Amino acid sequence: MVDDYIKFVELIYDKSGIDLSQYKEKQMKRRLTSLRDKKGFSSFDTYFKALDSDETLLHEMLDRMTINVSEFYRNYKRWEILKDEIIPGLAEGKPSLKVWSAACSTGEEPYTLAMLLSDFYDLNNVSILATDIDENAIQRAKMGLYPERSLKEAPQDKINKFFTQNDKMFTVRDELKQAVTFKKHNLLADSYPKNVDLIVCRNVLIYFTEEAKSTIYSNFSKALKPNGVLFVGSTEQLFNPSSYDFDVLSTFFYQKVNK
Repeated sequence: MVDDYIKFVELIYDKSGIDLSQYKEKQMKRRLTSLRDKKGFSSFDTYFKALDSDETLLHEMLDRMTINVSEFYRNYKRWEILKDEIIPGLAEGKPSLKVWSAACSTGEEPYTLAMLLSDFYDLNNVSILATDIDENAIQRAKMGLYPERSLKEAPQDKINKFFTQNDKMFTVRDELKQAVTFKKHNLLADSYPKNVDLIVCRNVLIYFTEEAKSTIYSNFSKALKPNGVLFVGSTEQLFNPSSYDFDVLSTFFYQKVNK
């Protein structure tokens, strides 16, 4: 029932501040219907009543909604471009960079950023803000414990330097953890950081409506310093970057126009 789902969206917004209507309805409804049925509920009405009184069930729903799929150095060639072509220009003459990993999921992306920045700065001078809407994902990120498959694209020298291996599991070492600060953040509701040099937000916005994406890109632009850079995912090219005061720096990299 369509009305059943629409009411569910309203109730979730009232309870959590998360606006499911800003996500593509067909994909989100299919995903949540699958989870609802798996949990043995026949309607969104009965499902919400259960979520309302069971924190574990609620967090499981948020987990399914936010699609926590990530790995270190995902799409490795993009990270090479960031290291070889983007960071040198951003870092020139600066003792440190203000970096934001938005919708960071379980931490692979901001830790990758920290490893990459360690080639330019002492890690004591690296401070990355990493945010996500999912508190469970943030807690997992803070733990810094990952299976071997998460590191399949990571350079071996970085694995040796920044991870401790225990059988098939890898733990992020404290020196890398200390370079990243994790916080809960809702891209559609919360205020954005200011004067950021680099924003990385990849493979997340594809799940939002066009209106929501436009709002987020506009807010990213406002959050960046002049000449700051936005790095997006492989399916998220901006087709009208100038409307957000961006120039195309390289494929998937957009630079804030210095007016």
